Amino acid sequence: MTIYPAIDIKGGRCVRLTQGRADQETVYAENPADVAAEFKAAGAEWIHVVDLDGAFAGEPQNLAVVQRIAALGMKVQLGGGLRARASVDRALGFGVSRVVIGTRATESESFVAELVAAHGAKIAVGIDAKNGQVAVKGWVASAGVTALDLAARMDAIGVSTLIHTDIGTDGMLTGPNLPAQEAMLGAGGFRVIASGGVSRREDVIALVKLAQRHPRLDGVIVGKALYEKRVDLRDLLELARLK
Repeated sequence: MTIYPAIDIKGGRCVRLTQGRADQETVYAENPADVAAEFKAAGAEWIHVVDLDGAFAGEPQNLAVVQRIAALGMKVQLGGGLRARASVDRALGFGVSRVVIGTRATESESFVAELVAAHGAKIAVGIDAKNGQVAVKGWVASAGVTALDLAARMDAIGVSTLIHTDIGTDGMLTGPNLPAQEAMLGAGGFRVIASGGVSRREDVIALVKLAQRHPRLDGVIVGKALYEKRVDLRDLLELARLK
């Protein structure tokens, strides 16, 4: 199982938002690339990057910062504002390993299908849900579709990886929503990356055990717990090697 340490970028800085709210911002570092270098030194191979400004604006706003992170040699998974083919192609062109399509996936299955045809496994879809309903546009709007229905539709057009974020637990340090993640694993043949709520090493152990039952659980994104030093990245990477 893969541990994806997270870097959320807003205004060029490394921040975290509580439950996606722009007015609930904590700044952790001025230079996100320095944070990424620390994650790399700890042994992380992947990093999950979200352009929060892009998520709210509808197009990437911090690609220069993302490019500096990619230049470190890590595998970068990038989401936030990737709603046009040109933005996706540009991100992949300067070294991003996988892009995450969120809002646009709820609006146009043909757009996602086009990207999958062009880039294959480099295209993932992010499903951000609260109480089973998909939220879009930086979590400020409802898509009017359930998470499981959207997942099934993405499965049908060949999406190989879904990032499933439980908004209700994201940034709250209350533990992951394991039943929701398990339900998502049953919705199709895709791999699932769990996101939201990890607060302690026991949460990662629980996800490792879930992955042992469901091999398509690819990994988990860990953010706030790392920044607040509730967990140690080296320790989590070692735990993940059990699966």
